[in-house]
Amino acid sequence: MTVSTGDTRTGPVAKTGPAPGRARPPWWTSRRRDQLAGYLFVAPQLVGSIVFVVLPLVLVVWYSLHEWNVLAGTFNFVGGDNYAQLAEDTNLGGVLKATGLFSVGLVVFNLGLALLLAVLLNQKLRGTIVFRTLFFSPVVVSLVAWTIVWGFLLQDNGGINGLLDSIGVDGPNWLRGEGTAMLSVVVVQVFKNVGLNMVLFLAALQGVPGELYEAAEVDGASRMRQFWRITVPLISPTIMLTSIITVVGSLQVFAQIAVLTQGGPGTSTTVLVYYLYQQAFQFHHFGYGATLSIVLFAIVLALTVLQWQMRKKWVFHES
Repeated sequence: MTVSTGDTRTGPVAKTGPAPGRARPPWWTSRRRDQLAGYLFVAPQLVGSIVFVVLPLVLVVWYSLHEWNVLAGTFNFVGGDNYAQLAEDTNLGGVLKATGLFSVGLVVFNLGLALLLAVLLNQKLRGTIVFRTLFFSPVVVSLVAWTIVWGFLLQDNGGINGLLDSIGVDGPNWLRGEGTAMLSVVVVQVFKNVGLNMVLFLAALQGVPGELYEAAEVDGASRMRQFWRITVPLISPTIMLTSIITVVGSLQVFAQIAVLTQGGPGTSTTVLVYYLYQQAFQFHHFGYGATLSIVLFAIVLALTVLQWQMRKKWVFHES
């Protein structure tokens, strides 16, 4: 005789629901509260980005498709006419050349001088704190005030030519000469912001382990070889950061040109931002000015992406 001790039913098992009388879990859980808190924290930044970045970009693209004359009160759709005008603008080539010269000069002199000053101030010498303050103080000075003072110094009868005259040298008219106007603007901008890059380089240099230099000295490496083989690779992320900041800043220069040279002599110092300002606010070609701003945005974006992609070839730990 066989005795069965289990349930032999093979039919589908019914799903069991919550026991009668048991309360459902609350909807307002701690997880949802945390999510809401996170959204509230990022909301101001998100709203600010939409209102002050995304929306203006969309409006600039919209304006570039129109011819907007504020004085006449007209706002006419012209399609791609403003973009076609870029190819016909005889001044645009010189403007882009001046923009390139200013950017290259600023990047080379600014980064080179900032790195040199950072290396010198990183030495354990007396008075380095005073020199750090001296070189960084122009960064916090008003840009317009700084430029006006340099404008007086660089005049034909200004302070710099007065010093040169005291040693028997006849100085040029720095801001009105074809070969000296751009150089003068670059030098003014370099001295204005070199302190910021200097501080960034100095912080990076102080983060390099001293044991590496001690080991290199034991191996007989010279100071110059230590600099290129140890210092430069380890501070290369900071070099990339400062180069991106300096390149973007060089393409957005306006106040220095407006105060010192007004784009002259001729168009030798008319950079793209100042040319955009002239077209939009002096000649009232707002549609074409919006088109030039899109060109500027494209140049800045392309150079930033290019520098970011090149980091894999020369930035330490990125290869």
